[in-house]
Amino acid sequence: MSQQEKFFEYINSGYAIKGDFINLGAAMLGEQTITNAFVKVPLKTLNRHGLIAGATGTGKTKTLQVLAENLSDKGIPVLLMDVKGDLSGLAQPSAGHPKIEERHKVIGFPFQANKFPVEILTVSEQNGTRIRATISEFGPVLLSRILNLSESQEGIMTIIFKYCDDHKLPLLDLKDFKKVLQYITNEGKVELESEYGRISTSSTGAILRKIIEIEHQGGDLFFGEKSFEVEDLTRVDENGRGIISVLRLTDIQDKPKFFSTFMLQLLAEVYQTFPEQGDSDRPELIIFIDEAHLVFEEATKVLLNQIESVVKLIRSKGIGLYFVTQNPNDVPEDILAQLGLKIQHSLRAFTAKDRKAIKLAAENYPNSEYYNTSEVLTQLGIGEAFVSVLNEKGIPTPLARTLFRAPMSRMDVLTDKELEEVINNSKIIHKYNQKIDRESAYELLNNKIESSILAAEKAKRKEEFDKEREKFETEKAKQVTKTSTRRSTAQDPFVKILTSATFVRAVFGVLGKLMK
Repeated sequence: MSQQEKFFEYINSGYAIKGDFINLGAAMLGEQTITNAFVKVPLKTLNRHGLIAGATGTGKTKTLQVLAENLSDKGIPVLLMDVKGDLSGLAQPSAGHPKIEERHKVIGFPFQANKFPVEILTVSEQNGTRIRATISEFGPVLLSRILNLSESQEGIMTIIFKYCDDHKLPLLDLKDFKKVLQYITNEGKVELESEYGRISTSSTGAILRKIIEIEHQGGDLFFGEKSFEVEDLTRVDENGRGIISVLRLTDIQDKPKFFSTFMLQLLAEVYQTFPEQGDSDRPELIIFIDEAHLVFEEATKVLLNQIESVVKLIRSKGIGLYFVTQNPNDVPEDILAQLGLKIQHSLRAFTAKDRKAIKLAAENYPNSEYYNTSEVLTQLGIGEAFVSVLNEKGIPTPLARTLFRAPMSRMDVLTDKELEEVINNSKIIHKYNQKIDRESAYELLNNKIESSILAAEKAKRKEEFDKEREKFETEKAKQVTKTSTRRSTAQDPFVKILTSATFVRAVFGVLGKLMK
């Protein structure tokens, strides 16, 4: 048996799958593609997460596109984080090309162009179905993360959330939170400190300034109602194909804190919402996180621990997470160890640091008698990658240099008109794009402050009235006393005698005699 025949048998036995699967392409021995030596991913292990890595321009985005298309065809919904803005083409079929036909002939199956059901989502000013979340849903830890608060400021943030919970003040949007900060610094300062202890006015002022900063960065568009229901990520179309939700993030690349915190909040919401699935034959939802280094590069240890916990636990809900980045080292080791499917495109060795990184990347893959992994990593062509997956028993498959199939959809963005058509055809856009502003902390505190002002004015008026009444009563009492005194003197019998005419004449008579 020739080496090529041995390799063919090696691949086909290693990737033998009894259940349903996705065909990624054909294995390569050296520079030669072995036709019909298919590299497959079983649907059963897709919830064991994955990694797509490689230098810029090596084909990561097209690999992501291929996976999303095939998942949709299998009836599995997909969420894509479109940071670079080049994934909307999934909504239109590929224009085809002779090189694509040639590639598929070498792989061993024909090329078929197709378009897929796409939902355009947005968290910013871009058009699309709007994703929102309330301040309360984020909670003090994640909100502190976005605002980059100090440890003492995080403590104040926790107190503020506790105060609002205890006093039934819903925190829905940024104006709610700003109002609470202003209230506890001024009118409600005594009330808050009597219940929860003293807080620093300078710290609340610093938090308020950071809230205003994130408001100017578009946070006022994201925080509020109606909150996005993650169940809407698991829809299928009338043909049973999974909806591919493309979340447009091109205008928040320079806001890594917002991006990473939003991602963790979304994952936490998915984990809390979805039921335990057990050992299922297919996942409920696959989430691709492009430019994954944005999630990790500025994450605190606490946040990393939270992400690691979510990655470990969320697969039991039938959710698969796939991180797309340039180098496997962008992903923390504890999380990298949880990723079952690894697709490694070419890496560039321009510096000593690059060569060291390549050697480390090669250690993430099984040893193979057919490849010098670290050497081949620098020789992979565009649309080629090393692949290692978990088979149906959860065992890593043989490492395979793979020539990937071409995307069935357009490998370019939609035109403005095409994009508008996709957005207008959304079945959920009217559900989320009408902003709701129900009574919350802002209105309740305004009412409370207004009531306090009215009560104070009423008390002041009552006090002034009471003073006037007291003054009036005092004057009246004085008048009554004078009148009473005059009346009593005039009626006294002795006074009557002294003032009688007879008495007067007698007195004057006596005086007359004495004068003589």
